[in-house]
Amino acid sequence: MLRWLRAFVLPTVACQDAEPPTRYETLFRALDRNGDGVVDIGELQQGLQSLGIPLGQDAEEKIFTTGDVNKDGKLDFEEFMKYLKDHEKKMKLAFKSLDKNNDGKIEPSEIVQSLQMLGLHISEKQAELILQSIDSDGTMTVDWNEWRDYFLFNPVTDIEEIIRFWKHSTGIDIGDSLTIPDEFTEDEKKSGQWWRQLLAGGVAGAVSRTSTAPLDRLKVMMQVHGSKSMNIFGGFRQMVKEGGIRSLWRGNGTNVIKIAPETAVKFWAYEQYKKLLTEEGQKLGTFERFISGSMAGATAQTFIYPMEVLKTRLAVAKTGQYSGIYGCAKKILKHEGFGAFYKGYVPNLLGIIPYAGIDLAVYEVSEGTATLQCAGLVLPIFIYFVCLLVCLLATVEGAPQLSMVGLFQRIVSKEGVSGLYRGITPNFMKVLPAVGISYVVYENMKQTLGVAQK
Repeated sequence: MLRWLRAFVLPTVACQDAEPPTRYETLFRALDRNGDGVVDIGELQQGLQSLGIPLGQDAEEKIFTTGDVNKDGKLDFEEFMKYLKDHEKKMKLAFKSLDKNNDGKIEPSEIVQSLQMLGLHISEKQAELILQSIDSDGTMTVDWNEWRDYFLFNPVTDIEEIIRFWKHSTGIDIGDSLTIPDEFTEDEKKSGQWWRQLLAGGVAGAVSRTSTAPLDRLKVMMQVHGSKSMNIFGGFRQMVKEGGIRSLWRGNGTNVIKIAPETAVKFWAYEQYKKLLTEEGQKLGTFERFISGSMAGATAQTFIYPMEVLKTRLAVAKTGQYSGIYGCAKKILKHEGFGAFYKGYVPNLLGIIPYAGIDLAVYEVSEGTATLQCAGLVLPIFIYFVCLLVCLLATVEGAPQLSMVGLFQRIVSKEGVSGLYRGITPNFMKVLPAVGISYVVYENMKQTLGVAQK
């Protein structure tokens, strides 16, 4: 797409003001599919699609809202040319603000430096990934022509919107990540872009969880039965011998089903808590994000926690013990009462509140870097033994159970501190494939659903 624009429409020039109108005419004719001298939104959508620029309906509508001066629902050549010239001026300002050494190209280090000045901290590796999506000649730098061509029809207007675009274009579901979706703009809410993005993330999460379900079930089995009595290969052999290959995915159905309600409640609750904590028009600070994220995570977990219990019970169950999700729920309710669906709820909540809050607040402030370093490494170590307590408390049937503190003391006294990390190896083993699968599925789903291009 960028090569087509460069070869036929936007040749390299020293100054954007020197670009003759005939080049805009070439592009206008390519979009004016019926040759009537005006471009309506349908022609714009079809034309951009044929050029490999599927921006999504909200972006195209924004172009029309800005460019259609006489509000007749169509763009004539003068309106079209004026919109592109004005848009290029804005993109030129953004380009210059990122080109710190004024050498006419943007390098990964300049992306890092520019975002740091805005209080956002990303790694050079992440900056390289951003530039790779714009770099058309493989130099790992972006010159003005590449920058202009990439953002030619993207209706972002300043650095903040560009950063939001980058964030949304790389916001994927990573396995059991508790990150709450970032705020969506009003345009995204009105156009339906928000649900397409959440759907893409939901499908990616479902495929990712299903692909790594055997490792997840092994993790739960080792948490419940102990790492000393079950190693990784022995655990797989034992599960296959007991229930066949299909048993490796036992409990995965519940794990996948809970994605939709958990995400929906989390997103809704986050919006409500933000409104409660800020005045209208007030910018949300890091503390407010932390509180909103923590409370939203707690609200979502309270709502879907019975499904977490069902997933754990099914994962450790023997073949034939339960007839399915409904059979498991019915049996628990009959023999243990409704309260059994919230066994282990307190340690789970203690883990969710700081995790969801810090994960979201840090991601908002540092564009994901500290989330990977802090929430991705330090917090899961803390969360992991919390999950162990949840698994042990949730799987106790009928008999009087120990309190959270009592169970913690018993594990440490019998197995030492290492006992708190039963099953952590398969948990780590599933991270890389989960991330890779989720990324590929998410990107493909975005294209299928017409989410803003990367």
